[in-house]
Amino acid sequence: MSSPPDPNAAMQALFQAGNAMAQGFNQLLAEQQKKMAGAPGAVNPAAWSAESDALKNLQQEWMGRHAQLWQAMLGQPPGQPGAQVAAPEPGDKRFDHPAWSESPVYDYLRQAYLINAQYMKRMAEAAPVADGQAKDRMRFMTRQMVDAMAPSNFLATNPEFVKTAIETKGESIQKGIQNLLGDLEKGRISMTDDSAFEVGRNLAVTPGAVVFENELMQLLQYSPQTEKVAARPFLMVPPCINKYYILDLQPENSVVRYAVEQGNTVFLISWKNVQADLGHLSWDDYVERGALQAIKVVQDICKVEQINALGFCVGGTILGSALSVARIRGENPVASLTLLTTLLDFADSGEIGCLVDETAVQAREATIGKGGLLRGSELASVFSALRANDLIWQYVVGNYLKGNKPPPFDLLYWNSDATNLPGPFLAWYLRNMYLENNLRVPGKLEMCGVKADLGRIDFPTFVYASREDHIVPWKSAYQSRGLVGGDTTFVLGASGHIAGVINPPTKNKRSHWLNDSSTANADEWLATATEVKGSWWPVWAKWLKSHDGGEVPARAKLGSKAYPPGEPAPGSYVKEKA
Repeated sequence: MSSPPDPNAAMQALFQAGNAMAQGFNQLLAEQQKKMAGAPGAVNPAAWSAESDALKNLQQEWMGRHAQLWQAMLGQPPGQPGAQVAAPEPGDKRFDHPAWSESPVYDYLRQAYLINAQYMKRMAEAAPVADGQAKDRMRFMTRQMVDAMAPSNFLATNPEFVKTAIETKGESIQKGIQNLLGDLEKGRISMTDDSAFEVGRNLAVTPGAVVFENELMQLLQYSPQTEKVAARPFLMVPPCINKYYILDLQPENSVVRYAVEQGNTVFLISWKNVQADLGHLSWDDYVERGALQAIKVVQDICKVEQINALGFCVGGTILGSALSVARIRGENPVASLTLLTTLLDFADSGEIGCLVDETAVQAREATIGKGGLLRGSELASVFSALRANDLIWQYVVGNYLKGNKPPPFDLLYWNSDATNLPGPFLAWYLRNMYLENNLRVPGKLEMCGVKADLGRIDFPTFVYASREDHIVPWKSAYQSRGLVGGDTTFVLGASGHIAGVINPPTKNKRSHWLNDSSTANADEWLATATEVKGSWWPVWAKWLKSHDGGEVPARAKLGSKAYPPGEPAPGSYVKEKA
């Protein structure tokens, strides 16, 4: 019979482990402080030494919780789950399977990990970093480490792997290896059943045609579905960092189809998935030959002086820049603007900002800033890392440890359909937006030969943000109200960057907040806002109709004599792979 564990030896091991984690955290802190050296809010790493009271208190609490867990496990009757010293955060489903609590060994691993994870996160919060951006970066890097350390991610420490392997007589292991080999060939982790979807077959199927194209974009016009349409046509500018069909997934959740059904003549930019020959394209190209060119073509086809326009995410930043340029040139081509989860003020740029600093930007400028590509696979990896548990580790466990195939999901298919970016565009965007936040300063940035000024956007603007958005924080999106020059309407939706936007009324899901207040303070706006159940789309549709310029009979044909319709929607650009 084996002798019982020595509590003193266990506590000594815990003390050493705590010091090791603190040392690793200190190294991360020192690296961040080195980057922030001389900046406001920088603090000497010595303030977070092993002798500091703050660290001592955290370590003592951490050791106390481990001692409590240890005692609970020692006093646990055979075959019975022990006392719960640590519990997962709400929404964390990694340890939901009964196998984690059926075995004292796995129960201990699970709870010990949760204690360590909470300790690391509290260290990040208590670290002596006064600068907000550096603090956010510290939180982000800590979360990446914590997520990667989870025992659920590894064969030897995941009881679900063992249980599934026994139940399937080893078949799950064989399938897991096959899934891994298949993903290695793809160069990415499978998040959905790719065979279930095809662009043009069951994604991006709203009827229409390409009416213009250049080397940067194709312009799609969609067929009317009402007898009468708004006199002012409607242009959508999606982000260029991924495919446009996030706005036109399937008929039941398509923003494009909804806009057409509301009586709009809808046009949409489909950006080129650039290859090496277009690695020279710049921000000015996307503004001039993308957004401004599309506006001109829509005006010419519909023979109108003004249109309505929408920009989504980076597409909104491009469109806002383009309209600033147009107004400074003395042009007035747009009657109303819609911005969906868009940053114009990058002071708080969300979790992407945690990856952007002077060193990172200089590296991009030196390698691809004068020409070259940021590969779509790298861009996709960055976005997946922002939500590693949801978009990486969940599939590592499911695909490889359990041997499962992920179910069909249109949004995740789109998420995996990567897009390349030209290096000069990316480097300029990172420096002038994320790093230096120049767009918000009137006259600071030169674009297309003029000094940009968002205040010249003096027409009505509808600003939508998502409350749980980690890419465009809703309070940052709210700041757009103080930058543009016209009247603004703000609507806040539930959920995140994508799911909050793609929320059709027919699903009757989630909720949104409304408030007529024009306060400059986002918290004040929310404090007096009214929560309304269901989609925000009807609110936006009603607002857009108030700027439609009246009604006219729907046009019988797409395009015009100068811009005859070409290949049917979705066009060829969106089908190109990175």
